[in-house]
Amino acid sequence: MTTTTSHSLAIAAKGLRKAYGDKTVLDGIDLAVPAGTVFSLLGPNGAGKTTAVKILSTLITADAGDLHVGGHDLAADPQAVRAAIGVTGQFSAVDGLITGEENMLLMADLHHLSRSEGRRTAAELLERFDLVEAAKKPVSTYSGGMKRRLDLAMTLVGNPRIIFLDEPTTGLDPRSRHNMWGIIRELVSGGVTVFLTTQILEEADELADRIAVLNDGKIAAEGSADELKRLIPGGHVRLRFADPAAYQSAAVALREVALPQALGFARAGGAPIDETLSLQIPSDGSPRELRSILDWLDASSIEADELTVHTPDLDDVFFALTGGTKVPNVPNQPKENVR
Repeated sequence: MTTTTSHSLAIAAKGLRKAYGDKTVLDGIDLAVPAGTVFSLLGPNGAGKTTAVKILSTLITADAGDLHVGGHDLAADPQAVRAAIGVTGQFSAVDGLITGEENMLLMADLHHLSRSEGRRTAAELLERFDLVEAAKKPVSTYSGGMKRRLDLAMTLVGNPRIIFLDEPTTGLDPRSRHNMWGIIRELVSGGVTVFLTTQILEEADELADRIAVLNDGKIAAEGSADELKRLIPGGHVRLRFADPAAYQSAAVALREVALPQALGFARAGGAPIDETLSLQIPSDGSPRELRSILDWLDASSIEADELTVHTPDLDDVFFALTGGTKVPNVPNQPKENVR
């Protein structure tokens, strides 16, 4: 297992604590975000995600913790941290009474760019975020997706290497959300580090290199999306047969070999109880288990018409780790075809 050294971390937090009165929001959490990656913090409403963003972006102070952002000590040199980061909050920070271009130039002034450099930077970012045609229009006329793109463009005026995105696509339609995902991927490919909080679990699954689930002030689990999904039981391989005789043979053979118990096949009398002629074998979907199943099929001279792997998704992970309940997945809706 590769150990990430401190000098390669864009964000490092040890023992981060924050309480409001007798309510502990962050109870000594540790975070390690390598440079040039997307790190996603998930959790229920009120779990402390926005509090973590506010602390790490110097908007509020922590009660305790050894915190470094961009290689700078958060407590000793917050100004250096501010110079290295950009923040896009839950709610758009753009001014609707002025144009998109004027918003950009205002941000350039705040970053103390010269007039010519400010105009050049604003023009480049407006083009990059596909806002040139709308640049001269009041932001109040923009759609939600356009406002979020402008918000992120304004965040990039200072060329930050670390960006905090606090639920950046909440309320956006699917097309605008996917456009924002493309922008985030482009930023990361250029070496930018993104600290992302989101309530959209698909978003974390699509974008994040690592995900941490925050619950009751603590990190309940952390890892890649695939690693987290493997923590949750319920994965299986489904074999589907077109021929009832092949189905029957496979059901009998499964009872005679040292494979995990198959679900949904005839247990008595040889008559199938699954009208789809499908067998389910509990599996974590790992290559080792798939090889075992394929080897068994080959050794038993059984030909399955379809093999699909069904793994828990981040919804399952989220609800399992945060104590919620979830309606089971509708059967026969494979999430990933393998063969």
